[in-house]
Amino acid sequence: MQISKWGNSLAVRLPKKLVEKLGLAEGDHVHVTSADEQTIVVSKDKVGEGDFLRQLRALQKPRPKGFVWNRDDANAR
Repeated sequence: MQISKWGNSLAVRLPKKLVEKLGLAEGDHVHVTSADEQTIVVSKDKVGEGDFLRQLRALQKPRPKGFVWNRDDANAR
């Protein structure tokens, strides 16, 4: 793979076989980490979840026992 300039950043094009293996499509989010000085790991993020949503869910408190969400009750308030 070749590193290319993309604006002020650098970019890497992913080979088609890797894209198919990971089930990636345009607009998907991926998580890239370095395993060591010469190896990177690319994994697909869950659909629609970025770092912000993951952090927000980590702060979420458990619902009270017996809690039931009812849209009609909420709209009536």
